[in-house]
Amino acid sequence: MQATLTSKAQITLPKDLRDLMGLKAGDKVEFTPLPDGSARVTRAGAARGVSFSALQGILPKPAKASTVEEMNLGLGALLAADNARIGR
Repeated sequence: MQATLTSKAQITLPKDLRDLMGLKAGDKVEFTPLPDGSARVTRAGAARGVSFSALQGILPKPAKASTVEEMNLGLGALLAADNARIGR
C-alpha cells in the first residue's frame, strides 16, 4: 500500500489499511521510526490505559523464579543476537 505526501506534509491512509486497523475519523495513529529507516504505524494509545492489575494472570507462572543476574544474562544474550542480526 502506498500513500502520497502532500505539499502540506499530510497523507491519507489507504482505505484497506484503515479498515485493517479499525480506524475511523478522529482516531489517532502513532508513527514509530525503525532503525532501517522505515516506520511502524499503530493506533495511538492502543495499549495505554491498561492497568498492571488488569494484566495479572495473563502469563503462566514460571517453573522457577529467576534471579536478577539470570534475567540480565538472558537480556544480554537477546541483545547480542539482535545486534548480530542487524549487523552491529
